[in-house]
Amino acid sequence: MLRTILTHGVIGGLIAGGLLSVIVLNFEGATGQYGMAIGYLIMLIGLSAIFIAIKRQRDVAQGGVIRFWPAFGMGLAISLVAGIVYALCWDLALATIGIDAFIDKFAGAMLDGKSGAELARAQAEMASFRTAYHNPLFRLPMTFVEIFPVGVLVSLVSAALLRNSRFLPARPRET
Repeated sequence: MLRTILTHGVIGGLIAGGLLSVIVLNFEGATGQYGMAIGYLIMLIGLSAIFIAIKRQRDVAQGGVIRFWPAFGMGLAISLVAGIVYALCWDLALATIGIDAFIDKFAGAMLDGKSGAELARAQAEMASFRTAYHNPLFRLPMTFVEIFPVGVLVSLVSAALLRNSRFLPARPRET
């Protein structure tokens, strides 16, 4: 089971982190109006590896039956691995484009349309964020927390659905 967790976690993290990194590196307007929706959709696509792993564990390794808690635990473990890989992919993308370039782009979006006292407060927050974001002990956990709750949700739904052996039953093997 450890091999399944590691394999599917790395696959899910590389899909989510890799695709998001490619988008951020190649598309200038990726952080625009629909950027967050696109980001979470890509995370869901990558974390579909959780569903696949639990189904495979149920159908192949356990003879078509899996209980909720073992399935949920497996999903959480895959989410943990995927989150670590995702955070490392993001850090690699940041190293490529430069942390300051990303923060400047992010700050520009956050400060857009503000004026007066609101602008001054937002500028102070961005200055504090810039300092904190340069610290990997702040940046990496913050990046991990972006994807892990999505993994928890996918794990919960997958475990709830796949505990029922009649849901997407295994096909009998042809001999």
